[in-house]
Amino acid sequence: MGLLSNRIDKERLKPGDHIYSWRTAYIYAHHGIYVGNDRVIHFTRRGREVGTGTVLDLLLVSSGPARSQVHCPTCTPPEEGHGVVSSCLNCFLAGGILYRFEYAVSPALFIAKARGGTCTLAVSDPNDLVVHRAKYLLRNGFGCYNVFKNNCEDFAIYCKTGLLVVDQSTIGHSGQAISIIGGPLAAVLSSPLFLVTTNIYGMAATAVGVYCASRYAADIGMRRDAVKVSVEDLTRRSRTGLLQVIEPQLLAAPTF
Repeated sequence: MGLLSNRIDKERLKPGDHIYSWRTAYIYAHHGIYVGNDRVIHFTRRGREVGTGTVLDLLLVSSGPARSQVHCPTCTPPEEGHGVVSSCLNCFLAGGILYRFEYAVSPALFIAKARGGTCTLAVSDPNDLVVHRAKYLLRNGFGCYNVFKNNCEDFAIYCKTGLLVVDQSTIGHSGQAISIIGGPLAAVLSSPLFLVTTNIYGMAATAVGVYCASRYAADIGMRRDAVKVSVEDLTRRSRTGLLQVIEPQLLAAPTF
């Protein structure tokens, strides 16, 4: 593991690894669980890597990888309403670089990695349990995709830790979602400093501090509303309506 990069060679992958690959211009990363034999299980929005159900999708889709019109014979097509799919490693990467998500990192390293979605303070469960969760969810689904509350990174983090945020009124536990929220939040919270100082460096330092603090507090390894939920219980709760993530129905891009 490096300070600047979690890049890893394919030969070093182990079943149960949480992997990801950045897409065009580093707008977002797609996450999944490597289960061995060149297979990756990952969560999508009806087969698409990312989506919001809003006009914001125009930006996200344009930044995604170009897909071949010829279906890969080794990859399973997504079922209707079931976004968990199994792909070969090459299709998952889509020409991108392979990275491994890191667990149980120190607070100092976590803060040093300014971009969310690369590591967590949470501790990973044994790899065989991680693979079991991923394969179980491949058969049973992971609920409704939501880019802010239930996305591919949330799926991979759950498979690795078994931790679930039970208060669905808050943002999800993925680092990417927290980064999207944390950036504007830091700007808003630091803006009152304009009343007491014109020092741009002090303003910037304060904004960075607020951003890092929000990421740290919202990490799945720090959240008090995160509980261990077995994959069987997760599926049961989803089917009986005890656990729901509602897909957004907005027609316009959200404003902050």
